Amino acid sequence: MKQDFNANYWQQRYQNKQTGWDTQSITTPLKTYFDQLTNKELRILIPGCGNAYEAEYLFEQGFTHVYVADVAPAPLEHFAGRVPDFPKDHLLLQNFFDLKGEYDLIIEQTFFCALDPDLRAAYARKCAVLLVSGGKLVGLLFDTTFTQDGPPFGGSADEYKKYFEPYFKFIHFERAYNSITPRQGRELFINLQKK
Repeated sequence: MKQDFNANYWQQRYQNKQTGWDTQSITTPLKTYFDQLTNKELRILIPGCGNAYEAEYLFEQGFTHVYVADVAPAPLEHFAGRVPDFPKDHLLLQNFFDLKGEYDLIIEQTFFCALDPDLRAAYARKCAVLLVSGGKLVGLLFDTTFTQDGPPFGGSADEYKKYFEPYFKFIHFERAYNSITPRQGRELFINLQKK
C-alpha cells in the first residue's frame, strides 16, 4: 500500500525527531539570494516550511509580509516559540494545495522533495496560481537520486523542467555553487518567473 504523506505522517516525524533534512539554520544559497533583495514589501510564501529558518532570517532582515505554511502543527509551534514576534496570522496550518492568496515570491527549500513525485506537476501549477504576474519561484531542488525510499524523493533537472516550463520563464536553473557541504553537487538553484 502506498504511504500517505499527510499531516499525521509529518507530525509524527517531527515528534519523533526524524528530521534529517533540518539544517538548523538558513542555507547558504537562500541567504545569498535574500541578501540581494531590496524590496521589503514583497509578499513571500514558504510552503512546507518545517522549522522555517528562511522565514526567521527574512523577518530579522525587516521583511514583514512573510507567510509560512505546513500541514503539521509541530514545526509551526516550534517556530512561533523561537520567533515570538512573528505575526501569528502568517503561520498557516494548511495543505499547500488548499492555500489561497497572491504572492510575489515563493521559496522552495526541501518541500518539493517531500511531496509524492506524482504531485510534482500539480506543485508547479499551484505555485503559478499563487504567484502574481511576474512573481518568482526561487529555491533549491535535489538533483540526485536517493538509495533509500523517500521522502526525500530525488530527481533530475531534465525531469523538473517539464513540470515548470508551462508556467515559468527560467531565469536560473543550474547546479548550486554554494550548497552546504552535505548537499554539495546535489542541488539545483532555481529562479523561475511566472509567465
